[in-house]
Amino acid sequence: MQLILSLLQQMSVFFVIAYLFSKTPIFKPLVNISIQFPHKVVIYLVFSSFCIMGTYFGLEIHDAIANTRAVGAVLGGLLGGPLVGFFVGLTGGLHRYSLGGFTDLACAISTTIEGLFAGLVHFYLLNKHRKIDTLFTPYIAFLTTLVAEIAQMAVILIVAKPFSEAWSLVKLIAPPMILANSAGAALFMNIIRDQKTMYEKFSQAFSAKALKIAERTVGILATGFNEENSARIAQIIYEETGVGAVAITDCEKILAFIGHGDDHHLPGTPISSTMTFKAIQHNQVIFADGVEVPYRCSIQAQCGLGSVVVIPLQGDNEQVIGTIKLYEPKHKLFVNINRTLGEGIARLMSNQILSGLHEQQKRLLIQAELKLIQAQINPHFLFNALNTISAIIRKQPEEARELLLHLSRFFRKNLKRDCESATLEDEIDHVHSYLKIEHARFADRLTVKIDIPEQLNSIQVPTFTLQPIVENAIKHGIAHCLEAGEIIISGTRQDSLLVLSVEDNAGLYEDKPRSDGLGMGIVDKRIKARYGNRYGLEVQCQPNQWTLITITLPIEESGDD
Repeated sequence: MQLILSLLQQMSVFFVIAYLFSKTPIFKPLVNISIQFPHKVVIYLVFSSFCIMGTYFGLEIHDAIANTRAVGAVLGGLLGGPLVGFFVGLTGGLHRYSLGGFTDLACAISTTIEGLFAGLVHFYLLNKHRKIDTLFTPYIAFLTTLVAEIAQMAVILIVAKPFSEAWSLVKLIAPPMILANSAGAALFMNIIRDQKTMYEKFSQAFSAKALKIAERTVGILATGFNEENSARIAQIIYEETGVGAVAITDCEKILAFIGHGDDHHLPGTPISSTMTFKAIQHNQVIFADGVEVPYRCSIQAQCGLGSVVVIPLQGDNEQVIGTIKLYEPKHKLFVNINRTLGEGIARLMSNQILSGLHEQQKRLLIQAELKLIQAQINPHFLFNALNTISAIIRKQPEEARELLLHLSRFFRKNLKRDCESATLEDEIDHVHSYLKIEHARFADRLTVKIDIPEQLNSIQVPTFTLQPIVENAIKHGIAHCLEAGEIIISGTRQDSLLVLSVEDNAGLYEDKPRSDGLGMGIVDKRIKARYGNRYGLEVQCQPNQWTLITITLPIEESGDD
């Protein structure tokens, strides 16, 4: 009984060290299972140290040492696997061998076996049954150490000489060592499991908070990085993080400020904080905890804010476009989770700002392309239309008047078509207005057939999808034919796809990358940019017979349908 109490007393010192060690950053790798080499090295170093400490804390009995060395060997194997367990046990065993005694070789062999055995238990539970959480349960550590310590006693009886002394020693130390080491391993594993649970809860809380902020702020900055949007973002961050105050700035002024000190940190006022200027200038996080690094408000000396983290917001090419600042009042410490969360929020905001700029540039590009199509259509088409009208105005004034009305209608539609999408019905109507004038120009030389079912009318398509293709067929095909020209415009629905086609009987298409088929090229480019490369235009041509242009689009129903 005295030996058991002595071992438990030594174990208490052992656990005080283990508990203090659990509060250090190096303890964190122990709560995870990983195949990474650095992770294995940490486990080896930690539990080899505990192995050696277990020997030093032991009690000398009959030229041997009653110890708690098995705790380090077993836990090293359980958490690190067979190879790590073997080397932890070997290290602890060689250290014990160096101390001498008639059980030195037996203890060296048995400690190595204990580490290897625990590693095999790790392999069995993890690789055979995928029971990762079971590795961290105290009863597994207890049972593994119990079997390992019984094996150690057997090795002592087999290896240590003389046998009589080995038998006397085992009878004396076996029950205390088996009990103390098994209980010690279970308690140590319980400390590891508690830390693992705490890290998981911390990570879950952190992730939940970050996801909530991301969910609530998504899309806000898409319309611009300005005071209104920044105020909405700052309010959300203030509510979700619980910090004392939140500020967002650009590189010159405060865009938003929510929380303590909002009576003098006013949106629209110039930046006056040297920390903010430093964060912007050097593109680095600036942290003043109010203890090691003092913080003092640059606006008002009586300000109640006592600590701050300033995090740059980055735009294109990592160029700083502003900052986000989280504050805590003087009576409250700045916790690390809020600093880490703040850095994550800054990355989120930077990505949202970049996304907003990208969307804005995308919209501007679409508008520019639409205007480019209009600019291409208008002069050429207007010139031909006016020539046609001037040719018939004296002999056929009523028809000329009708053509002028169609021309007016066509250009009015062009001017109004500045949005990105239109219904297929609207596209067909636009083509009709265009063809009315071209019919007058070509007379009997042009026949157009439109075969598109009415049930497809409500489907949304990009504006200027059909008309530039039809114009291309007339301008580069029918206009050069000596015989009558025919254009067939058709449309079908194929599952989730809308397939439109424009076919002419000229067969004069030539693939010239630098040609003036600008409208057709832009139509294809816009469709691919919007929907992906699997959609767009496909051109087939049988020279001097026919040209077929196929347009493939995903189905988008009109919201008014």
